Amino acid sequence: MEMYESTTQNGRQRKHHTSWSIKMNERKHATDLEIEESETLLQGSDSEVGHSAPKVCYGLKDELGNVCLLLFLYVLQGIPLGLAGSIPLIIQSKNVSYTDQAFFSFVFWPFSLKLLWAPLVDSIYFQRFGRRKSWLVPTQYLLGLFMLYLSYTVDSLLENNGQKGPDIVTLTAVFFLFEFLAATQDIAVDGWALTMLSRENVGYASTCNSVGQTAGYFLGNVLFLALESPNFCNKYLRFEPQAKGIVTLSDFLFFWGIVFLVTTTLVAIVKKENCKKSKPKEETQGVMETYKLLFSIIKLPTVWTFCVLLLTAKMGFSAADAVTGLKLVEEGVPKEQLALLAVPMVPLQILLPLIISKYTAGPRPLDIFYKAFPFRLLIGLEFAFLVWWTPSVKQDGGFPVYYYIVVLLSYAVHQVSLYSMYVAVMAFHAKVSDPLIGGTYMTLLNTVTNLGGNWPSTLALWLVDPLTSKECKGAEGQTCGSAEEVGLCTKLGGACVTTFDGYYVESVVCIVIGFGWWFWLGKKMRKLQEEKTSAWQCRRTK
Repeated sequence: MEMYESTTQNGRQRKHHTSWSIKMNERKHATDLEIEESETLLQGSDSEVGHSAPKVCYGLKDELGNVCLLLFLYVLQGIPLGLAGSIPLIIQSKNVSYTDQAFFSFVFWPFSLKLLWAPLVDSIYFQRFGRRKSWLVPTQYLLGLFMLYLSYTVDSLLENNGQKGPDIVTLTAVFFLFEFLAATQDIAVDGWALTMLSRENVGYASTCNSVGQTAGYFLGNVLFLALESPNFCNKYLRFEPQAKGIVTLSDFLFFWGIVFLVTTTLVAIVKKENCKKSKPKEETQGVMETYKLLFSIIKLPTVWTFCVLLLTAKMGFSAADAVTGLKLVEEGVPKEQLALLAVPMVPLQILLPLIISKYTAGPRPLDIFYKAFPFRLLIGLEFAFLVWWTPSVKQDGGFPVYYYIVVLLSYAVHQVSLYSMYVAVMAFHAKVSDPLIGGTYMTLLNTVTNLGGNWPSTLALWLVDPLTSKECKGAEGQTCGSAEEVGLCTKLGGACVTTFDGYYVESVVCIVIGFGWWFWLGKKMRKLQEEKTSAWQCRRTK
């Protein structure tokens, strides 16, 4: 491989270090905003090149093939994300502890950390093969091979053999690498999106990202969990009940592994990258210069303060966001039913940013963040009540319709508060980012925002077990302090019964911490809106 100085405009090179948040939709909208930031910079670059060739205008029909390819690449990107998101729900019913769930949650960190290696993906490539294909093709080949490997091993990793349970360490290591490859593929696809399409049609890049990634996540998570569930398939899709669902995890992985390998081969052979003879007037920095630029941004006092606030703001929501869904599964709510609740949420998730953006477009977008904050905290309290209420409404045939209506409404209200805060923060990112280095600046702030959701979620999962008390009933002298003790209690004819659930303690503590943050630090975040524009701009030496 050879090292090349990037020859694209500031926004285009630095756009694609998008990040991953707690939820799929936060990651998707962060990516959309970064693409839009880069598109704005790209559209303004023509005026900087006075001697450019006459423009050749392309209609959408002229580039329909490129749009379809880009859409399909984003669909492929969403498959690993959806699969990784389905594993916690699967292992929750296989005698795993919340400490194990916390360990597995590290799988979701690569999308929040890819800023660390994104400059390498931007700058190191085989020139003859193509800047983006140099990373896209081998990454997707590895993803396909990983899926084929997992299709033969995942059942044994998830198998509950006696007291042993799933192999959490191996599962975490494998899926962490899986998501690392998916994050790297995301960097390459996002970068290619801005050069694959003409300047007239580059606006479709964010649409392809939003629609494709959502569709891929739906296939890898919602559709898979539904088809994998014997109860769902027997109830809605079969005339004669069977012990397994229509699709198993190994079957699903094998199918998509073949799809990845075949389509990647076609892309490598058939699709050529656009080779533009004329270079833009202003060139971006190399790898080391990019890292130095990031460091210079972080050193700004206002940025440093803002980053600290972003890293601590979501502590109050961690129990509600990370633990509630798993608790509902533990109480007997079918995982496929929870996954299917995401379907009616899609229209709401599309409309909310459009509505909220009208109130965050002004000079003080963080006012919306501050106002929505306490409501989201109170929704966490309602989630705790929902978990407490769940066992009392459970029936022999499952749960009544009105229960799912309550869950759906709870999630809908939660989405309103979540999007109000998230769109407000993204609007502030766009407002304060230095336009000369907008892509890098936006990506850095988005990365910190998502890390601020990741670490509290991991900590919240890890603390559930230490805060929970269980006792063994039906077996004299036995305890339930560890997975081994739980297995021994069951083996001797007893059953471990929860006497004190740490989730409720954690929920209350998180809400108290959240209101403390809102009262003291929330006001400090609002005051950042009063800082001058120069306080957010870094001085760069020529």
